[in-house]
Amino acid sequence: MDGEGVRARTKRGSIGARWWSRRFIDLVESFADTGRLSRGRTYARKGQVYDLRVTPYEVTAKVRGSRPEPYEVALGIEGIGAASWIAAEKELASRAVFRARLLADEMPPEIEWVFAELGLALFPATAADLHLMCDCPDWGDPCKHAAAVLYLLAEAFDDDPFLILEWNGRSRDRLLTALRRGPAAAPDPLEMEDEPLSATDFWTTPSGLARLRDRPPAPPVPPGFVLQVATPPPVKIRRRPLTDALLPAYEALSGGGPPSSGDG
Repeated sequence: MDGEGVRARTKRGSIGARWWSRRFIDLVESFADTGRLSRGRTYARKGQVYDLRVTPYEVTAKVRGSRPEPYEVALGIEGIGAASWIAAEKELASRAVFRARLLADEMPPEIEWVFAELGLALFPATAADLHLMCDCPDWGDPCKHAAAVLYLLAEAFDDDPFLILEWNGRSRDRLLTALRRGPAAAPDPLEMEDEPLSATDFWTTPSGLARLRDRPPAPPVPPGFVLQVATPPPVKIRRRPLTDALLPAYEALSGGGPPSSGDG
């Protein structure tokens, strides 16, 4: 793109054809100065922007203006950090639809929700999220030169939506490599390591059985415990619940003595 200006494809109306470029422009137009944005669209349509480059966390371009030398423009964002990208890649890889569509070079609209669930944003939502730099004397935010670059960046997103992720710190190749690996497999709880067995070990009690043998005995169950936890049957003997009538027999069996005859 060096030397030859890039003209916006749309001659009238809104710039940006796909959902991601429209999302980006809608957010920019929600907080930027409308007058300078309008002049920026004019610059973009006249082909005064060239050498547009998207790199992690920064977009740079040159814009022809009133002076002989072009203005240098840079659009910076905080982007997504390395640790957050690992979490995002893991989440995307775990969702079959997102993984399949991204590997097919498609950008699903719902991808923004996945990042939002992780507390991450793909697009600058406020003026504070977008750092605009231009060496022109206009201190507007944005100036018309930066505005022109913003609009042509949206059309670049139309051509290659993975540039959105590149701007946020992750290249297409690196993301797709992570997605091809797929989600990390959960460990198999039944998988056991094979250990070589020697002739000596053959006659040795396995360590697991030895631990079971050495465990302390369980505390004794109190007499009639089963009667206490069981649901009482709707049966009475001499107007007494059946469980009360059976309790002396349980106590006698646990103690070895004969059951008492009760009250009657």
